[in-house]
Amino acid sequence: MRRNRSTMKKERIIMLVSSVFVLTALTMTGFYVKEKNEAEKDGYVVDMSALEKKTEDKTKEIARSVEQDQAGEDLAQGNDLDYDPNFQEASSQGVTNTWDNEETVGVPENETANKDMAEEGAKESEETQEPDESETEQSQAVETASMEAAKALSFHEKDNLGWPVAGNVLINYSMDKTVYFPTLQQYKYSPAIVIAASEGENITASADGKVLSVFENAEIGQAVTVDIGNGYELTYGQLKDIMVLKGDIISSGDIIGKVAAPTKYYSVEGPNVYFKLTKDGRPVNPLSSLE
Repeated sequence: MRRNRSTMKKERIIMLVSSVFVLTALTMTGFYVKEKNEAEKDGYVVDMSALEKKTEDKTKEIARSVEQDQAGEDLAQGNDLDYDPNFQEASSQGVTNTWDNEETVGVPENETANKDMAEEGAKESEETQEPDESETEQSQAVETASMEAAKALSFHEKDNLGWPVAGNVLINYSMDKTVYFPTLQQYKYSPAIVIAASEGENITASADGKVLSVFENAEIGQAVTVDIGNGYELTYGQLKDIMVLKGDIISSGDIIGKVAAPTKYYSVEGPNVYFKLTKDGRPVNPLSSLE
């Protein structure tokens, strides 16, 4: 019984000592952590006066650097707003600059001579390019003849026309009553005659004249209109391989072109020549003049 009490007493003493030791260790640890935190807080404090002084020193240093650069630039340019670095670079290598006033400075004599020779050559070239008087006269003569021929064009109601091709009349001229058109299968007025022909056959001019136009449309295909004088005009249609141009002066019997395949408006009639005569723009019966 005494032994048990002694044992319990020892255990109490050990527990008490252990408790004191633990409390002592915890207390010391707390003091240590507190001192460390205070030290770290002291390290985080910014010294504003030192920072302002450092910033001021840096600003002064940058300002001095800018002043030095500006002074160097003014010295290099001489404060001249028209400074041309390319001119100085060329001059430094002994290269002479030229200006827009055509005045040459420091050009060697041989270069001046070459320039004079080039100018003389250009003048000679211009002289050789002038038109030959004989060619000009010939051109003027042709133009004059063309104008005279145009003025000489004269066709009257009683004058005769040659047939553009030899063939039967498939559709007659008729402006007072309608006539039948086989392809269209309808009756309508006819301001021209349609003459049967063979495809590829030559079409010749029926009278002297001046070509007014070369054109094409859906009904009569490629066509040529010729002024034959006094307000009379001839139109040849259903052509191909046309051999005249606008403005040409042609004579009776000259080949104008060849007979083309018929357009869809005359497919039943077959290859043909559309032949129309007008006086001051109004259709006239060409059969009264064909011989």
